[in-house]
Amino acid sequence: MTETILPRKTPVRAAVAAWIGTTLEYYDFAVYGTSSALVLNVLFFSPQLPTGISVLLSLITFAVGYAVRPIGSLILGPMGDRFGRKFVMMLTLFGIGGCTFLVGCLPTFAQIGSLAPILLVTIRVIQGLCLSGEQPSAITMSLEHSSERRRGFITSFTTLGSASGTLLTLLFFIPITSMPSAQLLSWGWRVPFWFSAVVVVVAYLIRRHVQEPPEFIETRATKVNVAPLRHVLRFHWRAVLRIVFCALIAGTSYMMQTFSVAFGTSGYKLDKPTMLLTTTVSAVIALAITPLAGFLVDKIGRKTMFLIGTIGVGITMAPYLWSITTGNWALIFLFGIINYSFFYSMVNASWPAFFAEMFPGRLRVSGLALGTQIGFAISGVIGPVLATALAGANLKDWVGPSMVAIGFMVFAGVSALTAKETGKYTLKELDEVQQSEREKDVITAAIHLPNTTTPRLAARPGLE
Repeated sequence: MTETILPRKTPVRAAVAAWIGTTLEYYDFAVYGTSSALVLNVLFFSPQLPTGISVLLSLITFAVGYAVRPIGSLILGPMGDRFGRKFVMMLTLFGIGGCTFLVGCLPTFAQIGSLAPILLVTIRVIQGLCLSGEQPSAITMSLEHSSERRRGFITSFTTLGSASGTLLTLLFFIPITSMPSAQLLSWGWRVPFWFSAVVVVVAYLIRRHVQEPPEFIETRATKVNVAPLRHVLRFHWRAVLRIVFCALIAGTSYMMQTFSVAFGTSGYKLDKPTMLLTTTVSAVIALAITPLAGFLVDKIGRKTMFLIGTIGVGITMAPYLWSITTGNWALIFLFGIINYSFFYSMVNASWPAFFAEMFPGRLRVSGLALGTQIGFAISGVIGPVLATALAGANLKDWVGPSMVAIGFMVFAGVSALTAKETGKYTLKELDEVQQSEREKDVITAAIHLPNTTTPRLAARPGLE
């Protein structure tokens, strides 16, 4: 009988690899979302359309990338459980970055007419399919490389990319939006999209050194004839549904970073660079708050932290949007920081471990991908689009969009209350806790090959 030496856990390397990939994902999200609110509505749609309609159409193309993500999760989730977390992370890295770069190369409506938005939507569809596997694989990778007492903290670095990706975007857009209009609309808007190539190269150099988690290799050593997706839908559909509703709270983030920019600059003619500076400052503060919140996730629990953040972000969206209508920059910055930097950082720090630990390791990527991508798709479509529609043709009404955020809060909060607190269990114990006796019997019956290898951990000291 031969031995398979399992790689040692490298939580720091796994956390950095997850963080840089999510930075690319949110860089894409923020670049496209910010461009949708500021320039894509002008460049890719007929100039004869009213401002509110062109912004709405532009945000619909943004939403398309989220609408297709559940389809991608059906493909990439099972691939992550069958072929490896790293395999999917590398695949999605080049898919996301390549599509972002291509958007910056597209001809505009003035150059090719109605074919321009068609090409834009096509790239967004491909990109959305790739996005569906990035975070679930990265979160699972970092979770399974973590020490048992720091899983919340280590996985929080995955969603730290939401702040760093947003910040990276805005560092580009603040000077670019200060350019003369002719230069901005001719070539300036393309530069942030092209910069994604640099992020891809950096992410690749980091990720190529990360090995598959020991738990995945050990699990794969026992060959089980079980289709991950079918197994998730048969035995863990309640967890998937719970995550779908919890993930709706992400809609408040899309409203903050996409809708509110259009609301302020198009509806109330506020200064574009200053409006973008609001989310820039919020993102900088979130870079510090998210790891701190991740540390607290391991102390007070995933569920508790998620609920605090969810309630806070839902309630504070209303005063943030109201402050935009006043034109008072002090209030805009204050409520923007409270909403995104503090409360949404709590959500971002807690949900990776909270959601991933609802599934046993053999099905973790499949279950996490399906639940989150359906939830993100719904909130990504409903959030900016419904908020824009309720704001009126001139983008003046703040009450309707605020109700959308509160609706997200209610669905996410009530769903979270039905979940277990999983922080007290080890990953091995979670495999037992999250499986019914019937499921265990099915897995036992599906083992069709005896172990030919005996996995053991590499005898190397320390953690990297």
